[in-house]
Amino acid sequence: MQRSELVKYLDTFLRIADIQDYGPQGLQIEGSATLHKIVGMVDAQLPCVTAALDHGADFLLVHHGIFWGPPQRLVGSYGTLVRTCLTNNLNLYAAHLALDAHPTVGNNAELASRLGLTVESMFLPVNKTPLAVIATPSADLPFAALVERFETLVGPARLVQPCGPPLSRRIGILSGAGAREVAQAAALGCDTFLTGEPAHADYYAAQNAAINVLYGGHYATETVGVQALGHHLHRHFGIPFEFVDLPTGL
Repeated sequence: MQRSELVKYLDTFLRIADIQDYGPQGLQIEGSATLHKIVGMVDAQLPCVTAALDHGADFLLVHHGIFWGPPQRLVGSYGTLVRTCLTNNLNLYAAHLALDAHPTVGNNAELASRLGLTVESMFLPVNKTPLAVIATPSADLPFAALVERFETLVGPARLVQPCGPPLSRRIGILSGAGAREVAQAAALGCDTFLTGEPAHADYYAAQNAAINVLYGGHYATETVGVQALGHHLHRHFGIPFEFVDLPTGL
């Protein structure tokens, strides 16, 4: 298929132009005009680009792109990263907040879906776009069973704080670096909070608020959105998609 067709679809589906982020999102590096395979990954650093090329990608779809904050000079390792993409005609497409926030293939909505939960509402606006979800199980769910379900369907937990009730009835979900939002989830009536990486500064927030917290890892909690989006594109366009796992352990 043609890159222009895929990019136009992604930009619309993810509302790229409507969601203000920390740097330009969407197509960040332009490569081959004709596409044969999409590879999805969480990140877009040099080991990731190399792995994507090894897997035959001409379109790399990621959550964490290469533009954050002020412009960078194309020198040193950053220059090597960009040159590697350009030399190999590799397209790089990034969707950060837009993928966190998406109601069907977003990281938080997809985490809820994988865990058998129903999304009831969204909260925590970042740049006026709500990212986190509040989800409920179909029946009372023991917190220990939720942890077990996460480790079976997503990955090993990094930290578990069973500081709330034994049954999880109202679960806040925010992938990635959401540790600081434990208290807000509790204030919204959540008895359980699922997020990514632990933070020492927020460790006692769970105990103070009497809420269960499951830290699933920044990387692991943000693998699900790229996978869901890639499979959606495969169903919609028929283009081959492969998710390449390159975990950071964080």
